[in-house]
Amino acid sequence: MTTNNVEWSIEDAERVYGVSSWGGGYFKIGENGNIQVSPDPKNPNIRIDFKSVVDEIAQEGIQFPVVIRFHDILRSQVVGINECFNQVIADAKYKGKYNGVYPIKVNQTREVVEEIVDAGAPYDYGLEAGSKSELLAVLAYNTNANSLTILNGYKDEEFIRLSLLGRKLGRKVVVVIEKYSELHLLIRISKELNIEPIIGLRSKMTALGKGKWQGSSGDRAKFGLTIPEIINAAKLLEKEGMAHTLKLLHFHIGSQLTDIRAIKDAVNESARIYAELHKMGFALEYVDVGGGLGIDYDGSKSTNDSSRNYSLHEYVADVVYGMKEVCDLEGVPHPNLVTESGRAITAHHSCVVTEIVGEIKADGAMLDTSKTEGEHVLLKNMRELLEYWNDEQNLQEVYNDASEWKEKAVSAFKLRVVSLEELGKIETLYWQVMRRLQVFYRDVEFVPEGLQHLDFSLSSQYLCNFSIFQSAADTWAIDQLIPVVPIAGMHKKPDINCSIVDITCDSDGKIDQFIVDRQLQNIMPISSLEPGEKAHLGLFLTGAYQDVMGDMHNLFGRVNEVHIFSDDDDPEDFYIEEFVAGSSVQDVLTIMQYHPSAMAIDVKKQIDKEVANGQIPPREGVKWTDFYENCLKGYTYLKTS
Repeated sequence: MTTNNVEWSIEDAERVYGVSSWGGGYFKIGENGNIQVSPDPKNPNIRIDFKSVVDEIAQEGIQFPVVIRFHDILRSQVVGINECFNQVIADAKYKGKYNGVYPIKVNQTREVVEEIVDAGAPYDYGLEAGSKSELLAVLAYNTNANSLTILNGYKDEEFIRLSLLGRKLGRKVVVVIEKYSELHLLIRISKELNIEPIIGLRSKMTALGKGKWQGSSGDRAKFGLTIPEIINAAKLLEKEGMAHTLKLLHFHIGSQLTDIRAIKDAVNESARIYAELHKMGFALEYVDVGGGLGIDYDGSKSTNDSSRNYSLHEYVADVVYGMKEVCDLEGVPHPNLVTESGRAITAHHSCVVTEIVGEIKADGAMLDTSKTEGEHVLLKNMRELLEYWNDEQNLQEVYNDASEWKEKAVSAFKLRVVSLEELGKIETLYWQVMRRLQVFYRDVEFVPEGLQHLDFSLSSQYLCNFSIFQSAADTWAIDQLIPVVPIAGMHKKPDINCSIVDITCDSDGKIDQFIVDRQLQNIMPISSLEPGEKAHLGLFLTGAYQDVMGDMHNLFGRVNEVHIFSDDDDPEDFYIEEFVAGSSVQDVLTIMQYHPSAMAIDVKKQIDKEVANGQIPPREGVKWTDFYENCLKGYTYLKTS
């Protein structure tokens, strides 16, 4: 569709913002220029206009920023991975089953775990825990006797006793041994309690992953047993009369695996270890290939750190056929296959929506630069440079002259040769020169190296009502790329460039890495805002890790949360199922060991003292007291309406 702007189409918007490329079939740009959500790609009748969701949230009086969860997307991802494994297993005539688990460390939010357990129930889809706190949650929620509960991470006696409680409750709880000494502890406690464990061994693989987390495998890996330790562990179990409890071989070569070849190598190596253990007399039933199924954050379908060069079906086929090939060659049974995919399950279902609350322009406010008597020659030169401009000039020379005179003006100001007002006028003229250069070079095929930074230098910074450190921690901590796009208005041709800054007092609180036209850029094209216009940006694919990794930087705390369910009978195809309030000021202060009630009393005493001294009228004192107490109860983020 071509919009009113004949130079811009929805196809152009898709090319620039790449929504369909990273959207996983769930997100695209609609013909009205708004993000459209298809929570179930198999049901094209349901199409949610994201702006309608945002408008309803605002009408309900819910303050931004908000986390929006599309629970149907979460369910669709759970069904998708199970159906894909089951189909490939059937096509391959593979003799084992698929017994996937969800690692709750990726997103421990109760509503997320409940939804995954419910959606996965027909497939006996289980849960994984890596700490005592997570194990306590998993024991309460994974009640399906046919699903697996995988326990990873380092373990103490209490952790092991909790795992054996799970066995007592009839659950398939698998204790994965991460270091050799844990096995002695597990053997002792299981015999003391007379409870038979299910044991897995994690192999420290030689096959290396690809991407930011490739250190999860190899000789320097944090977890896992070496080949000699695996052999010794198996023989120890045999000696203790517990060889039959060894049921699972586990490996993990990293999160967000970008290259399918790494997966192929790891599956081949694990299959060989499994086959050899089976030939030694240990009848393992499961091979757990760990996590690592990647997400294509940038839509490039490449081996970039924020992408992957394979599809879900290719991943599944390589796991199934790779294991089958080795097992058939070695003459051993096909094991049941376990994956611990978390990022791939949760990333798409959640996004953060923030309101743009301001614009910081590089050239800022402008001064009247009319000629005055006795002005400095640098000001005169800069004005004439702008006034006598023509396109036949050497524009590189124009840029060089303007830059030189601005630098000289700053030095002259420091030496008291140029006044503050003259410096302001010189800066105003300088930015006007830069703007004209930018316009000229926008449609020129060759841009001199010295001028290639103009778009960035002149780009706006959009101030958005959220905290990077709370809602997109990985963008700051490990330079993780996440899609950031307007929720609406993409039918209009972008006319400015911008980066994103948050409302924290930290200079690192910014996003300046974007995928634009399939390339990594430090600015994003966007349509300028009309005066008084409310506009919202979406930070997408934040359902994995970002939901639970946010910190208390500036005491902003958790944001408001809205749960969306699709409904084909609803005129808008959705309804808000639940609103979960974010952190209040008193919540975050309490976490940091302040006492809000005592603080309110202390401030009231100070106000009362000023009332008694006649500095504040009594009626005004009551209002200030109420105002302080209401602020303690309020949302930590900016109120924009």
